[in-house]
Amino acid sequence: MAAPLAGRAQQRHPAKPNRSKGGNLKGVTVANLSDYDGRWFHPGLYFAPGFSRFFLEQSAAYIQKRNLTANSIISPDFGVGIIGDVRLGNNRSPFILRFAPGVNFRTRRVEFGAHGSTQPDTVYTQEVSSTVVDFPLMLKYQSERRRNTRVYMLAGVKPSVSVTTRRTDLLRNRLMVNDNDITLEYGVGLDLFYPLFKFAPELRFSHGLRNLLIDRPDAYSRSLQSLRTNTVTLYLNIQN
Repeated sequence: MAAPLAGRAQQRHPAKPNRSKGGNLKGVTVANLSDYDGRWFHPGLYFAPGFSRFFLEQSAAYIQKRNLTANSIISPDFGVGIIGDVRLGNNRSPFILRFAPGVNFRTRRVEFGAHGSTQPDTVYTQEVSSTVVDFPLMLKYQSERRRNTRVYMLAGVKPSVSVTTRRTDLLRNRLMVNDNDITLEYGVGLDLFYPLFKFAPELRFSHGLRNLLIDRPDAYSRSLQSLRTNTVTLYLNIQN
């Protein structure tokens, strides 16, 4: 009896097509870019719309003396750049080192409100518009691939250099900031594999580590203790 049972167990039945309840033939999922993880380096590019603002701390003593309050305004920005992913370890390693330099066009605004007992309240807007070159270095941790999708997390630091700073009205816009910055970055993303490329939408948060405020002899600068960068960015990554 054992031999016939063993023979039956070893028989291979032909795969039957997978059909829905209505009898229609279901599609078969094809693994796009099946050799993607076999390569150690992956280039690409990104587009990065986002929002930025200053995280500010105001001098309490100056508020009491001058009756001047400050409020940071969220403003849109946009960046473009290139991606270089290097796998750390073998082709099953979940760790990727990412270097993604780019250019960002950023505007940040601070509204100052002057309050007095003998005059009506007045609002003055200070605007800092900059073209910034970013040099982010990130460590990416990715899950196992499930068909044509994969989720990941990443974190790292991003040094930045402002190559141009624009102030449209020098008489009114007197707030000035340092050209160099470094921020802490972290985010989550989703890898979507297509036949010719990989597309990865990614949400990333950035918090400045440096006080960018330049001390100047005007009411706006002296009313503040610090200005730090704070951004939320949607990265649209395309790689092959």
